[in-house]
Amino acid sequence: MQNYETISQRNSIARRWFLQQCGIGLGGIALSDLLADSAQAATAPADPLAPKKPHYTPKAKNVILLFMGGGPSQFEMFDYKPTLEKLDGTLPPADLLKGYRAAFINPNSKLLGPKYPFQKHGESGAELSDQLPHLAKIADDICIIRSMKTDAFNHAPGQLLMSTGSQQFGRPSMGSWITYGLGSESRNLPAYIVFNSGKKGPSAGAGNWSSGFLPTVHTGVEFRTSGDPVLYLSNPPGVDDTMQRATLDAVNTLNRRHLDLVGDPEIATRVSSYEMAFRMQASAPDAMDLASEPKHILEMYGAEPNKASFANNCLLARRLVQRGVRFVQLFHESWDQHGGLTKGIADNCKDTDQAAAALVADLKQQGLLDETLVIWGGEFGRTPMVQGGNDGRDHHPNSFSMWMAGGGIKPGMTYGATDELGFNVAEKPVHVHDLHATILHLLGFDHKRLTFRLQGRDYRLTDVHGNLVKEILA
Repeated sequence: MQNYETISQRNSIARRWFLQQCGIGLGGIALSDLLADSAQAATAPADPLAPKKPHYTPKAKNVILLFMGGGPSQFEMFDYKPTLEKLDGTLPPADLLKGYRAAFINPNSKLLGPKYPFQKHGESGAELSDQLPHLAKIADDICIIRSMKTDAFNHAPGQLLMSTGSQQFGRPSMGSWITYGLGSESRNLPAYIVFNSGKKGPSAGAGNWSSGFLPTVHTGVEFRTSGDPVLYLSNPPGVDDTMQRATLDAVNTLNRRHLDLVGDPEIATRVSSYEMAFRMQASAPDAMDLASEPKHILEMYGAEPNKASFANNCLLARRLVQRGVRFVQLFHESWDQHGGLTKGIADNCKDTDQAAAALVADLKQQGLLDETLVIWGGEFGRTPMVQGGNDGRDHHPNSFSMWMAGGGIKPGMTYGATDELGFNVAEKPVHVHDLHATILHLLGFDHKRLTFRLQGRDYRLTDVHGNLVKEILA
């Protein structure tokens, strides 16, 4: 009688023979490939961008932030003030200016009425200036917040506060916190992508999309709209995919060994970044190919393939969230009209109004608006007092306007109010920290519990501030 070891050995040989010989050995090839994948998976570091569950069921899955750098004037777009119009050219009340500090002008400068007429739109009766004809068409899909306030009255600190919750460089951006908490649903594109358009880049630069003290895998990746989406994405002459794959495997094998020795999470970030870059060589050009969009969609946005513009970036943002990108941030500078206000606002609205409205409408028709949060706004507003003769406004942190749409936001609503001169918030103030707390809530997070331990304390996007704005939730 044969013993168990002999029978087991013969069965093992039979199985090997079957896999190697039957089907011209294809079974053996497939098995080897599966075993290789399993071995690599067993030794690979955990993917820092793997999808994660938030604290509770989210309303939104993705965010598109339309950042209007420079401080758009609420008086010319969202917050009509008939009293300010009536008092145009007169001095503001002295008691209103007590203790007030302006960025550049003498606070005793004369009042400046709105430069454009306003009308009510939609069933909601949202009041918008005639410079926003496209936004007027979707007035019932957006929530306008007229009672925003911030702590900063200069551009870089104001942009950092809006982007990171702090006026100082070094803190993680909102997009970084969100990818840290949620991971990404795309394996072939970065979780957090940034575009720039307009006359110049944002005053706070890359600090607006930095990961700060979070692992650098959560840093926003700046995409270009012509040539390679990311610099040096294409292989140089003489290097094909096979050679690159072999080189990458060798480098990552060394990186994984080093990771096992020292446990530095930045090594895992490096491995993840190399793999992502390799996959992006195929996925990024496809995602950026606006020529594949139907003509009526291009016309809807005012987009032109291969031409850098805010319109192109808005359409790209929709294509990216369709592909699982978690956070897309579009910067458009500059709305900093210290002078030339009338023409500057008109030009900026011409560049952005159609595309921003088209983005909301397109997301809605694609069935993506319910799970995509769209946010429009800048770092602060403008003064009701004049600067630059009779056609400019200074920076103003006391009150400004933003709008939001989709992702669990109540549509067709105007929230909060300013006083009759638009100088201070009169009803339902929303600080930047409150905005951040509300955005995180829509994504399924208690803002007080999404933290990162550093140097003996827990940090969060809202730091020690922030209250949920419940009234604007659907």
